[in-house]
Amino acid sequence: MDWIDELIREGTKNVDEVEVYYGEGTSVSADLKKRTVHLATNSVECGFGIRVIHKGRIGSSSSSNPGQWRECLAAAIASAKLATPQPWEGLPVPATLPEVPGSYDSSMKIEPECARDLLSRMLEGAEAHPAEVTSGSAGLSRVEVTLANSNGVRYTDRHTGVSLSLEAIQKQSTGYEFDHAWSLAMVDPVTVGERATFFAKSSSEGVDIETGDYDLLLSPLAYAELLGGVFVPALSGRSVHAKRSRLGEFLGKSVACEQVSMYDAPHMPGPGGCTAWDAEGTPTRRTDFVRDGVLQCFAYDLKTAYRYGKASTASAVRGGSNGLPSIGHHNFVVDGVRDTVDDARVLYVHNLVGAHTANPLSGDFSVELSNAFWMEGGEFTSPVRSAMFSGNVFDLHHGIAGMSRKSRTIGSLVLPSIKINQQHIIGK
Repeated sequence: MDWIDELIREGTKNVDEVEVYYGEGTSVSADLKKRTVHLATNSVECGFGIRVIHKGRIGSSSSSNPGQWRECLAAAIASAKLATPQPWEGLPVPATLPEVPGSYDSSMKIEPECARDLLSRMLEGAEAHPAEVTSGSAGLSRVEVTLANSNGVRYTDRHTGVSLSLEAIQKQSTGYEFDHAWSLAMVDPVTVGERATFFAKSSSEGVDIETGDYDLLLSPLAYAELLGGVFVPALSGRSVHAKRSRLGEFLGKSVACEQVSMYDAPHMPGPGGCTAWDAEGTPTRRTDFVRDGVLQCFAYDLKTAYRYGKASTASAVRGGSNGLPSIGHHNFVVDGVRDTVDDARVLYVHNLVGAHTANPLSGDFSVELSNAFWMEGGEFTSPVRSAMFSGNVFDLHHGIAGMSRKSRTIGSLVLPSIKINQQHIIGK
């Protein structure tokens, strides 16, 4: 990494501060078309991004070729000269980082044979139910990232990942299941295949539901589609100060039931978002956004925090090694009072169709239920044909009647199933 130190030395001859974020990784993936491997890829990638700050003006540039760092640095400095100045109090300095659980599996082999084995095991599980596999995928990755700045920060971290998915169809009904984790030991490809064909086969036998009010149980997947597209973005300090968040006027006020809490847990063992430092080098910590139903704070990166006189919540993330930092989260957890939520008869919803169309400002949504079942005593009793569900994501959180004992990781969200009583469903 000598070139990074040289880059920083050269950069500070012309600007106040320099930051370099470098990543390199290896990945392999294989895709199914029906039951045959349709496409397999193996790639080795690297990239870096530079930020420079001079008198409050921020410039940036990126490249996938470290040998071009001089040209990239010149471009970042040139862009800073064109930028509008803003309040700036400096990049982080070296700090004693917290100890966090690892998210790196040293035994994981990033090889085509491993991806092929995962596909085979998913197809093995899919044999449990008479449905046709339409597509699937398996991928493995290893990445190492380094963050360095002109204040002396030099942090490096490694992560691994494995992801699986399978889709099946029976008549006109589809079923989908997936799994992802940072370790091979934490995924179950056989169950992924079995659940996908189970949902396809069972949903093909679904019966109509009458229009009316029902107690719903949203799976972690269904809940994630509403929460991740509406509620979580509304916690961004940037959205709040830009008047694009419905939660902007609710600081210190109730935004959910008393038993609901939401927090970012970057030191939580298990999920893959564990990290001791965010994408700008700020040491991470637990951040409570909602505690006992009351909104406590919003999420900030350095740029937004300095602009509005706030403190960073160590919420900076990057979409890639050459991407700029933005406000996000590491392991976003919804927690609260846990209990059995499926003893009494409920309408279980595994998936939602159209959740991406929810209005991020108002929170209004209208979605189609997918892979829905009547559930009682912890067991599926009968499948339900497609129906419509409309409502408001923000209002929905005031009506949560219960949370399942177990949670599931969906991307960077760690969520329970949630029970919501007396929701209007448009059916037959």
